[in-house]
Amino acid sequence: MENFGKNNSRRNFIKKTCLSGSCLCGFLTFANESGAEEPTDSGKLLMQDWISTLLKSIDDNTEVSQQILKNCAQVHFQHLEMEKVLQPYKGEIEKFNAFIEKEWGWKIDYDKSTGVLLANENKDFCVCPMVNQEKGMDSSILCYCSEGFAERMFSFVSNKEVKAEVISSIHRGNNTCIYKVLL
Repeated sequence: MENFGKNNSRRNFIKKTCLSGSCLCGFLTFANESGAEEPTDSGKLLMQDWISTLLKSIDDNTEVSQQILKNCAQVHFQHLEMEKVLQPYKGEIEKFNAFIEKEWGWKIDYDKSTGVLLANENKDFCVCPMVNQEKGMDSSILCYCSEGFAERMFSFVSNKEVKAEVISSIHRGNNTCIYKVLL
């Protein structure tokens, strides 16, 4: 029973931390487009170290921890004002796909007949600013935050709820990060 209390308190702490805006998932690279400011180098390193240590402590990949991290994507989505960035593509998934291929360097494979979209970030590194590669501190659990961000992004553009899943990840030993999105 004592262990349940510890785990429950830890999860509540993480949930509050993520919802307060401490989580900055892999989509910070779009901040410059929306006019948002990046943290200073020392502030960024502090956040990276802090969140990496926190995430290593909860890296149990339970459904609850996965959902908490997916929910954290909302904070970053709002911080980057992604609705403004995505507005020109609302209802036009193919136009949006062309945009992210051209502007973000992603590779998109979209089967309109099945509604399955594979979104490949097409990078050989993790773009998440919360991962401190210099100190070797990272956590694959952050991929659930990116999963949640992809769901929000493609849901907004497609005007319907979608399901996204990270099927390839740098932190899971793959060469790039790829999302499978069910439209």
